[in-house]
Amino acid sequence: KTYLLDTPFLVIATQNPIEQEGTYRLPEAQLDRFLFKININYPNLEEEIAIIQRENALQDRNKLESVQQIITQSDILNYQSLIKQIRIEPNLIEYIAKIVLNSRENAFLYLGASPRASIAILNASKAFAALRGRDFVSPEDIKEAAIPVLQHRVVVSPEREMEGITSAEIIKQIVDTVEIPR
Repeated sequence: KTYLLDTPFLVIATQNPIEQEGTYRLPEAQLDRFLFKININYPNLEEEIAIIQRENALQDRNKLESVQQIITQSDILNYQSLIKQIRIEPNLIEYIAKIVLNSRENAFLYLGASPRASIAILNASKAFAALRGRDFVSPEDIKEAAIPVLQHRVVVSPEREMEGITSAEIIKQIVDTVEIPR
């Protein structure tokens, strides 16, 4: 059954390391529906202290009361409309396609990226261009989008995984070898 959802409909999720008890790997088809995978490292000493102090200050209060809205539904819709207006040259569309195609042909990957990944790189590249105040996509926007868009959509071959090679490293190598259009 299909359900009509409010616009925009966004899901932001966290993923625990798979090695932890009670966590299970998501199927590739589900992972492919997330735009980005952003790795967040542990906080340093100062950040850890700030987290503890903030938690201590809020212990006696309803934590939801301290949450402040930073963006409205209307803002998100306006930004989505703006991003749709960002231009991309045909040679950069081909550049995106070559990066994704190379992920499918790479011997270090058991599973390459789907066409959904190409569309995700396109949209992320447009967003990066807009954030930089441009109305067009540059090759740098595409290169910056590649790892967070692709790293969770590809599967490293078992041999390379045993060597400790990550999907991010393989994607960086792919991006570095695909010729940038002029």
